[in-house]
Amino acid sequence: MVEKKTFCEECRKDVRYSNEEMHFQGDIKGENYEYSGKRAKCEECGSEVYVFEVEDYNLKSLYDSYRSRNNIISLEKILEIPQKYNIGKRPLSLLLGWGEMTYSRYCEGDIPSKQYSDILQKIYDNPKYYRNILENNKEKLRSLLAYEKSKQRLDDLLGDKKESSSKLDIIIRYLLYKCEDITPLALQKALYYAQGFYYAFEEQFLFNEDCEAWVHGPVYRNLYNRYCSYHFNPIDKIKDFDDSVFSTSEKLILDSIIKNFCCYSGKILERFTHMETPWINTRQGLPFDAGSERIISKDLIGKYFMAVKTKYCMLNPGDIESYSKTIFEQIN
Repeated sequence: MVEKKTFCEECRKDVRYSNEEMHFQGDIKGENYEYSGKRAKCEECGSEVYVFEVEDYNLKSLYDSYRSRNNIISLEKILEIPQKYNIGKRPLSLLLGWGEMTYSRYCEGDIPSKQYSDILQKIYDNPKYYRNILENNKEKLRSLLAYEKSKQRLDDLLGDKKESSSKLDIIIRYLLYKCEDITPLALQKALYYAQGFYYAFEEQFLFNEDCEAWVHGPVYRNLYNRYCSYHFNPIDKIKDFDDSVFSTSEKLILDSIIKNFCCYSGKILERFTHMETPWINTRQGLPFDAGSERIISKDLIGKYFMAVKTKYCMLNPGDIESYSKTIFEQIN
């Protein structure tokens, strides 16, 4: 154990010291507060000595007295909130609409205003209140991963663990894990091709969600709402994924989609879909730039990709390459 020593002005040397409990008074904002603190004494001459840790302890005790009288959230609770909800200090500040470093300053001992304190106390006490903040302000976060990690912790705290994530959500996570620099537009099209080619090989659809025939090709509306804040920028990668959730055929087809379609930009994939009958037929009669909520029926998707599989003599998912290369050549 390291021996505690400090410099004694009387002895003019480094000495061992001991602490004694004391009652002090201090002023904050013009008001007097009593608090319990410590005084460090030289063990050789008995005079008071300066010890940084003791002064820091006393200052915290004074602030704690102020917090207690004015019903301000404690420093301990402030430090616990980011751990409780698995979110960083800066992202939490952004969620709350505060300055980026505000929460960090509170963690270092700055005392929040009563208004901010009440918000933090409510967040600490009520995970449902925090969930509303997270969901309503997630677009303020700079990282989707920060939102997902905090939401997962919330689900655990509230006992809202889903029976299981939807198949579409699992596939999205896999694509974000495997692909480099995939934009929302490219992700939309990758899901569309995964759906179509899975049906072509397995005669059943990979997930239940329907897509709509938007101006820029097939779009899954909920997915658009989730990632629209990224605009044309790549979505944050997922760092870990257990692919044992997929069957052999699911993984083979998804990996082929990643290899043969995710190598193209979202705008290129958009042009792919503009040449295919599911999107063309669904938008029949609409001006090219007209918005639409028309759903591309699964029947259209299934028939089209079954025909593609037959036309290109596809025997296994690796043969998808022949279609992607051909359609790329056609648009150039």
